[in-house]
Amino acid sequence: MALISPKTISLSHPRSSLCSSPPSSAAHLILPFAQSISRTPVRKISGKRPLTRRVMASSVTGFDSGIIDSLGDVSVLSVATDEPVFFRDLWDQNEGVAVVALLRHFGCFCCWELASNLKGAKSSFDSAGVKLIAVGVGTSDKARILAERLPFPLDCLYADPNRKAYDVLGLYYGLGRTFFNPASVKIFSRSESIKKAVKNYTMAATPDDKSSVLQQGGMFVFKGKQLLYARKDEGTGDHAPLDEILNICCKTSVA
Repeated sequence: MALISPKTISLSHPRSSLCSSPPSSAAHLILPFAQSISRTPVRKISGKRPLTRRVMASSVTGFDSGIIDSLGDVSVLSVATDEPVFFRDLWDQNEGVAVVALLRHFGCFCCWELASNLKGAKSSFDSAGVKLIAVGVGTSDKARILAERLPFPLDCLYADPNRKAYDVLGLYYGLGRTFFNPASVKIFSRSESIKKAVKNYTMAATPDDKSSVLQQGGMFVFKGKQLLYARKDEGTGDHAPLDEILNICCKTSVA
């Protein structure tokens, strides 16, 4: 596979709303990623993705029971114990309600903002009897950097270094999605929120496999094995509205 030249991902690219002028003078957080990727071959994902058609935001269409069962068989690393655990063991598969947030990776400053917001909403999730689960791409030691410096509760945090859950759910991946997607302009309206979240940010949390920074995340709400909400991030920083997630959780806990 041909390598991408640095010019291809220049911050002056006319389509790159995300990279042209990131909020809070954060260009220095993005440029090193782009430069590293330009020198790193993108890893091909083995096998076929179970989800072959595009799923619109907040639609569960396309996520059939087979995909949900496959997700249950995926193991991630508990950051608290550094032990592997299956997705099916993360919450009660009969009636338990869980919010599963898949971050891009532990060195993504937009994901630090998302993690900060999730932490702030944790008391509301707890009151509704909802379990919060945050998964990120990278190793446990990278995850602990985010957990310690943000901070974020270790018992809610899991690492997926090989992006297995992301592949099963068919979450977006690629250079265009990461740096040039129009959905990423949303971060400009959240500059103060991002600035606050990255107060103790460090790029040391970025995965050693630089191709991993091309992974996008998503948000899912489950009741047992039933998928109530599914949203795939269109681009970097294109996170699900948290009030929408809380509303679903509150309605589910009352039902």
